[in-house]
Amino acid sequence: MSLNSRSELSGARRIVVKVGSSSISGANADKIESLVDALAAAHARGTEVVLVSSGAIATGMPYLRLEERPTDLATQQAAAAVGQNVLVYRYQNALREFGIVAGQVLLTAGDFEDPTHRSNARRAMERLLGLRILPIVNENDTVATHEIRFGDNDRLAALVSRLIGADALVLLSDIACLYTRPPSEPDARPIHEVPFSDDLSGYEFGATVVNSVGTGGAATKASAARLAAAGGVAALVTSIDLADQALAGADIGTWFEADPAAPPHVVTGTVTVPVG
Repeated sequence: MSLNSRSELSGARRIVVKVGSSSISGANADKIESLVDALAAAHARGTEVVLVSSGAIATGMPYLRLEERPTDLATQQAAAAVGQNVLVYRYQNALREFGIVAGQVLLTAGDFEDPTHRSNARRAMERLLGLRILPIVNENDTVATHEIRFGDNDRLAALVSRLIGADALVLLSDIACLYTRPPSEPDARPIHEVPFSDDLSGYEFGATVVNSVGTGGAATKASAARLAAAGGVAALVTSIDLADQALAGADIGTWFEADPAAPPHVVTGTVTVPVG
């Protein structure tokens, strides 16, 4: 069932954690180790953890001698093909000391639209979790096209959290919480909690950011958190540097309350996940 507060994260049955490209690539590649420490601690408490990790294209760029994120689809696909391999290796290398094995799950938007593919994806992740494997999910950038992409892995993480009936979704980025407007503005105030009844109209999260390694921004975090919440999955938005505190239930970040009227999670049988 969904959690009622962030303090319950330490005892969650199942959580989905999402991390963005800029947080674990380039100069921040060493943050994979601290993130894995936090995931392993949750895993040791008995929590089933699914990691949705961006970063395949960003990780592959240096191997293709690219200084900026490619704009053409073919080069993006090539960078992803190289980078995904390296990215999963880095995670597994960090997980090894904890005796945790990672399992790679690559998805496209079409996998959520097709009932058979959706059921197969859910069944595979259920089995991985049952075997105490840590699934690492990413968009299958090597085969995805512009027309069928998720747009950002925040949305993918929200869909995955609903697909597997997670108790909570934790969205990690480079800011400790969301603000009422861009934090650089003098009257910006941190947002502690967002009730499900809040329409968010009073907040100015800003446009989606596209930088040299990935896409994202506060707006996509808020949108993904509300998508999860609408399906009965509470969400927390905070910094990757606070991952250990977040998963331990500390009073940090921005908490999105789940829809109290959402039906109980069902982790077997037919799963319907909206894509619109």
